[in-house]
Amino acid sequence: MNTSNPSLLERLFHLRESGTTVRTEIMAGLTTFLTMCYIIIVNPLTLGEAGMDVGAVFVATCIAAAIGCFVMGFVGNYPIALAPGMGLNAYFTYAVVKGMGVPWQVALGAVFMSGLIFIVFSLFKIREMLVNALPMSLKMSIAAGIGLFLALIALKGAGIIVDNPATLVGMGDVHQPAALLALAGFVLVVVLEHYRVKGSIIITILALTVISALMGLSEFKGVVGTVPSIAPTFMQMDFKDLFTVSMVSVIFVFFLVDLFDSTGTLVGVSHRAGLLVDGKLPRLKRALLADSTAIVAGAALGTSSTTPYVESAAGVAAGGRTGLTAVTVGVLMLACLIFSPLAQSVPAFATAPALLYVGTQMLRSATEIDWDDITEAAPAFLTIVFMPFAYSIADGIAMGFISYALVKLLCGRAKEVPPMVWIVAVLWAAKFWYLGA
Repeated sequence: MNTSNPSLLERLFHLRESGTTVRTEIMAGLTTFLTMCYIIIVNPLTLGEAGMDVGAVFVATCIAAAIGCFVMGFVGNYPIALAPGMGLNAYFTYAVVKGMGVPWQVALGAVFMSGLIFIVFSLFKIREMLVNALPMSLKMSIAAGIGLFLALIALKGAGIIVDNPATLVGMGDVHQPAALLALAGFVLVVVLEHYRVKGSIIITILALTVISALMGLSEFKGVVGTVPSIAPTFMQMDFKDLFTVSMVSVIFVFFLVDLFDSTGTLVGVSHRAGLLVDGKLPRLKRALLADSTAIVAGAALGTSSTTPYVESAAGVAAGGRTGLTAVTVGVLMLACLIFSPLAQSVPAFATAPALLYVGTQMLRSATEIDWDDITEAAPAFLTIVFMPFAYSIADGIAMGFISYALVKLLCGRAKEVPPMVWIVAVLWAAKFWYLGA
């Protein structure tokens, strides 16, 4: 990155106005990158289980993240990095492709369509209206439920939780090396986070990869190599089977989950950076267009929805205040393209600690729910528990909306239900009634 022309960077990012410097912004970008670069390993492995080419997804992940960061940096001028989202990639693989039997090409088409809807909604400010209309309890319960969903995926993938005919689920054989290493890895992440070690997740994943290779549990394929071909996933979206009732609901879930995730992250990180003006985010339309564009570009490249990362808060804490922080992350993401062999050397169980830790962070949203009001708490509870127990983010969201409208109605508080919640609840109820789960 050229830092020899500060006047150019000043014109692009307004550094002095924001009270920052080139060095501070670059260091903030490096900090954010270290906290979120685990996604370039976890995302290909997750989508690989959907039958996608792991090498191609690795390339798509790096490029989609870079595009999102560049658009956010140059257009939105915010220190917020983007990459394919955790939770959304799990929904893509485990709920849509493996759960519904949908080809991954059609699932990519659904992601692409959700991105186009995002662009339209962002241009006409409908997206802001939707977020503001939905109750806080439902917003927070969706995030918490996804946290538990990720935890179940992690525990199942590591063999810690297994199928049990007598009790539905049960404890697996924790004497197995994969289970022991996954649990040890989670403890390591927690300890490193406690001591504020930057890059705790990626350090843990790499440590488990080395241990696994030394124990003969996985094959070490090297560190640096040629960039894999993106052809197996590039422009592979399939739209012909997309407009059925079930797939429209999939598009809706992609849209809804990313709606709350991205908007909440944008506002939360910006608040921490002191960038809000009278409680509102300046240039919000540009920021929303950045992640909308990244979703469309990511689907075309071959990855699930790209979204702003809450780990950007680490960069903000390090002094990041402008888009130069995000651009720095984008450059580092592109630099990772040569590390494909290392990414493909990571065994599946080595990503379990990352999923568990992200789940821990997402579950914190439950503290924002008003548990003293049963008409708010009960729908939120159903949203949270249905996601892991039904193994479906979509069903969890559906139960939340339906129960919220129904409970409020029967308790004589129907006026508290926003029109948008009524519409969504009726649509989900009709889907269950006529098509089943």
